[in-house]
Amino acid sequence: MKYMILSYGTQRDYDALSGKDSEGQPAWSPEDVAAMHGFMEAFNKELEESGELVETRGLVAPVHARRVRLRDGVPVVTDGPYAETQEVLAGYWIVECASFDRATELAGRLSKCPSPGGVWDGSVADVRPIAEGVAELEF
Repeated sequence: MKYMILSYGTQRDYDALSGKDSEGQPAWSPEDVAAMHGFMEAFNKELEESGELVETRGLVAPVHARRVRLRDGVPVVTDGPYAETQEVLAGYWIVECASFDRATELAGRLSKCPSPGGVWDGSVADVRPIAEGVAELEF
């Protein structure tokens, strides 16, 4: 079965990673960023070697995003970041593994990603099964 692991962040997180101080969150040092990248590379390599990794991608900062929503049947475009949204999707992994429990275990390992001062303590990752067809969609 395939599962999607979704990780979240804020514009402040992206700013800190790129070396900008923001309210309540100092900029990450180059060493902090390197430690995070090293962790992610090792995590992804392990999933690749086990045959469980299908795909993974990080997403660019919310400031570069657009949201399209319908209002009275007309598409309305809003440039990011979005004042009404605190966290946005920051990246994802698609894994193919034996069980929901295994996918959840993998997502839990992301909590070990280093961050200066524990700024990511309390961060979340969602794990969702991927439907292979309409018959698997449960409402």
